[in-house]
Amino acid sequence: MRAASRIATIMNTMQPNIVTPEALRVSELRASFRKRDAQTVLASKYHTAPIKIAKTFPLGGPLGVIVMDVSPGLLAGDRYELQWQIEEDAHVCLTNQSFTKVHPAPDERSGSSMKQVFELGAGAVAEWMPEPTMLYRDAAFVNETEVWLAPGAVWMGADVYCPGRTLRGERFAYREFRNKLNVYYGNELIYAQHQRILPASQQLAAPGCMADMTHAGVFYAFSDRIGTPEAEAVREALGGFPIREGQPLIWGVTLTHKHGLAVMAAGNAAWALQEALAAAWSALRMRLLLQPLTFRK
Repeated sequence: MRAASRIATIMNTMQPNIVTPEALRVSELRASFRKRDAQTVLASKYHTAPIKIAKTFPLGGPLGVIVMDVSPGLLAGDRYELQWQIEEDAHVCLTNQSFTKVHPAPDERSGSSMKQVFELGAGAVAEWMPEPTMLYRDAAFVNETEVWLAPGAVWMGADVYCPGRTLRGERFAYREFRNKLNVYYGNELIYAQHQRILPASQQLAAPGCMADMTHAGVFYAFSDRIGTPEAEAVREALGGFPIREGQPLIWGVTLTHKHGLAVMAAGNAAWALQEALAAAWSALRMRLLLQPLTFRK
């Protein structure tokens, strides 16, 4: 099956094993990238409002891509579906223009959702480093990501989750948040994660949960090139990361069951977590790609 047909089949026929809010408005963004000479280029794209590719720019080999949402954010009933196809040896660095803002959902059947599928060819690299996700009061949000890896491919992704608009007194006032990540190497499922947060019924401030922290951050990387030396390089980078005054930070690094590593972190500000995860990202880039992190949005 051609790669483009396969990724469409994944999006259109696969039934997720979690219940998502009923979508009233579905917005799509599909893009493919290929390597031309020494530079990655955008081969094709398609979008429906309000999401689109705002800009692409060369990064000396890799291609930078900025995704724009021209709406106020995800409203109740919105569903975003994004498909990224990175062909053999291509390299893309993806981010978005601003916070992903999730607005209130008025009743239990409403809410919003987003699903992303990344399909990487042999030797391809995809880096997904978006701005944080902000869950407003009474929001209900389901976030799903699927990654399909060919041999030699590298996928790295980071997310920071805010408990609400803290300066307005919103702290875990949202209704529900579900986050799911499945990673496949070839056709083998090598990683599966499913998180569900219900602030009204869970003791999030308990020891062993969020305790006195408010913001959570994750950094994942998957490749058949990842092993103990890569995990140690990330631990060393985070161990030397300076703690800002008044900004406590806790973190952990672990190898996954197969071909991956995960960094989990918690703090009290989105920017502090972004800095820490960027340190992990930079260390791993040097190990896997021999490329320093010389660009930031």
